[in-house]
Amino acid sequence: MSLRTGNGTIVQEFILEGFPAVQHLGKILFSVHLLAYLASITGNMVIITITCADAHLQTPMYFFLCVFSFIECCFTSTVIPKLLLIFLFGRQTISFAACFIQAFVFIFVGSSSFLIIAVMSVDRYVAICRPLHYPSIMNPRTCLLLVTACFATSFPLITGLLVKISRLSFCGPHVIPHFFCDLGPLIHLSCSDTRSAEMMAFALALLILFTSLTITIVAYSNIAATIIRLPSAKERRRAFSTCSSHLMVLSLMYGSCVFIYVKLKQTSRLDSNREAALVNTVVTPLLNPVIYTLRNKQVHQALQEALCRRGTLR
Repeated sequence: MSLRTGNGTIVQEFILEGFPAVQHLGKILFSVHLLAYLASITGNMVIITITCADAHLQTPMYFFLCVFSFIECCFTSTVIPKLLLIFLFGRQTISFAACFIQAFVFIFVGSSSFLIIAVMSVDRYVAICRPLHYPSIMNPRTCLLLVTACFATSFPLITGLLVKISRLSFCGPHVIPHFFCDLGPLIHLSCSDTRSAEMMAFALALLILFTSLTITIVAYSNIAATIIRLPSAKERRRAFSTCSSHLMVLSLMYGSCVFIYVKLKQTSRLDSNREAALVNTVVTPLLNPVIYTLRNKQVHQALQEALCRRGTLR
């Protein structure tokens, strides 16, 4: 739907195109992605519940993991329900306001998750490289301040960018070649001069992604050097096991997001961006709880104790 004014046509709603090439497989894709979404939400909620309920897991490492799992739930819930409707019914309309709200929540939560990842890297660095000082450095107040700083840093940056993009003129076409309102497709649809918006989006992507990536690389470089110097193979394996799952998640997250957002021309590669975005919004949030739970003995033990308590109560 669009309204005509004296200066032309103003778009009042957009149409999310989704994946027209595979729309004939819509019901199958709906089922697959619904299962993936439910598994992702369930897995992350289990991590949050176990972390809050088990006293052994109330440490800085699991506090950050709990926050990260909450962010992942918000992240997937922002876009996947609309994707499921696209697979089930085809193209979906979304109002101008709802589109920009979705874009804001998606980018804000996503940016915060990368900053949390950097904080988790610093936490592992202090735990492995400065074990004697770990309790005093990563105390509850510091942990809370770090998490608050991640959200407080992302909010004004993302708000400024989305306000700027929302002030562009959208006079048609109104079909977004994506399954949610992402920055690139929105900028591509504008009939205004988008160079400043593209540069701002590129600069923010560089700032958030590469700042967090640099912190993570520095932290893990020091961790690797410390692990190599450990005297026994058993100690080295135990130290590496606490970091390996984190590194697996990092490779998926940074790989897909760098491909999507770190380019000067936001209007390029829109088709391939959809596939990369699926990895970022469906695959990675699904793998996170699997990686963090299957590779973690403390979480295994907490789950077993919780199931045993539940069985005893029955």
